[in-house]
Amino acid sequence: MTRIGFFGGTFDPIHFGHLRPALELRDVLGLDEVLFVPCRVPPHRVHPRASPEVRAGMVERAIAGVPGFTLDRRELDRDGPSFTVDSLADLHDERPGAQLLLLLGMDAFLGLGGWHRPERVFELAHLVVTHRPGWKRDEQGGREALIHGRICRRPEELAAEPVGKVLFVEVTQLEISATAVRVSAAANGDVRYLVPEVVREFIEETGCYQND
Repeated sequence: MTRIGFFGGTFDPIHFGHLRPALELRDVLGLDEVLFVPCRVPPHRVHPRASPEVRAGMVERAIAGVPGFTLDRRELDRDGPSFTVDSLADLHDERPGAQLLLLLGMDAFLGLGGWHRPERVFELAHLVVTHRPGWKRDEQGGREALIHGRICRRPEELAAEPVGKVLFVEVTQLEISATAVRVSAAANGDVRYLVPEVVREFIEETGCYQND
């Protein structure tokens, strides 16, 4: 069975805090492909500062040459809010028989109860939530009703069901803020070691954050 990780976000800009967990999940979960899916219009966040094409360019440069890492433009090329459930449904139809795993950071998971059609997400994919070492799950909130009875303890358990499970995975979490990167870039600061060098160069070439 082909296993595809779906990793969405604004990627404004993409940085090592995105890339290192994605790499670890690829290996821990045995993913054949990790799709980086920049959203065009985030439903629950302010509009990205950089244009869709610039953000796509940054992602493309950041993941170039990494086995299994792929830029997916479906949300950039679709009008209206970038609902994850719509993208998963499209991918489900395009890749019949593939197992889809939605890769989430903790911030995104904590907002799960406010997502558009969250129940449908579980009909299309497994959820894999990254967390830092020592994190303990808060069992309060509307998301707990959504994930009740769905939690797996080991990656191997995801293979037993095609969709609908939740796995929490400890990863290396780098405390890098995309907002801080933008602020630094706008002030002509040096953002090396926060983003890949090719992304730093692209930010300087395009001046995409100079008006922030």
